[in-house]
Amino acid sequence: MFKRNPRTFLRKVGEFFYPRGGWYRAATYVLYRMRRLPDPPHRISRGIAAGVFVCFTPFFGLHFLFAVILAYILRGNILAALLATFFGNPITFPIIAELSTSFGSWMMGLPVDIHLPKIIAGFAGAMSDLGANFKAIFTPDRADWYGVRHFYHRIFVPYTIGGIIPGIITASVIYILSRPIITVYQKRRIKKLKQRYEKRMAERAAKADAAEKNR
Repeated sequence: MFKRNPRTFLRKVGEFFYPRGGWYRAATYVLYRMRRLPDPPHRISRGIAAGVFVCFTPFFGLHFLFAVILAYILRGNILAALLATFFGNPITFPIIAELSTSFGSWMMGLPVDIHLPKIIAGFAGAMSDLGANFKAIFTPDRADWYGVRHFYHRIFVPYTIGGIIPGIITASVIYILSRPIITVYQKRRIKKLKQRYEKRMAERAAKADAAEKNR
């Protein structure tokens, strides 16, 4: 009766695009965890900025790792960086991918004609080609790297270059906004904890006085 049914692959995919309880509940949970991190506000804000910046890179599947490395370099809170990668989600990724790839193509002097459908198809095609070429090592099939080269030069590199400036701007804005908010929250929380402690000590003192009088 206490066994839990394991989540199927389709259910995991569905929850990635729409988590249980909705995006509002998920966002609220992330913000709640960030505000309660036991670290100075500037370190938490640096961690948040690191996690947000990483979301502007095309290294999908490695965002957690890169967020940890960048937070360590910036001396930010690592857990805050991991939580901040939530900024990259199915709602924001289409905007980030379109903006970064188009901006990067423009910076490199390439035609700005790679949009979201081609970006998604490019990632899927590159992964498929890598898998097929890996199998070709052990079979008579011939490896074909044209699709991977096209993806690298027209999507991956422009995406990487084009995401740097928007990533820095967005991370900087979030750092500037989050630091005072976290500072205020921590001060209020410390004040409340202090009031609870003083109230508890006063109640204990009152009980001790009452017990002393009854002797």
